[in-house]
Amino acid sequence: QVQLVESGGGLVQPGGSLRLSCAASGIIVRFYAIGWYRQAPGKQRELVAAISSGDTVNYADSVKGRFTISRDNAENTVYLQMNSLLPEDTAIYYCNRRPITYSWGQGTQVTVSS
Repeated sequence: QVQLVESGGGLVQPGGSLRLSCAASGIIVRFYAIGWYRQAPGKQRELVAAISSGDTVNYADSVKGRFTISRDNAENTVYLQMNSLLPEDTAIYYCNRRPITYSWGQGTQVTVSS
């Protein structure tokens, strides 16, 4: 059974940083494209960043230059380093394969507020 468990969210002030983790079991993440997605209140879920099996990375325009996606093959975990956070980054963040393959997990809440 595949599980992708998100963690690392929290409350942070504008300009702050967080690092999200997507810990995988039942799947070897380095073999697949993995994405970080987010859903803000009242909005559709959107792709924020993705990393391919060949280490190609892609970012939504809204986060380019601020977010960095990476993968630790030994830990079987995908990370999302988020810097210079803005209030509009407030959302629940999820990870999944790209394209979306599995049921969504619980996600991790990121709140950017002063």
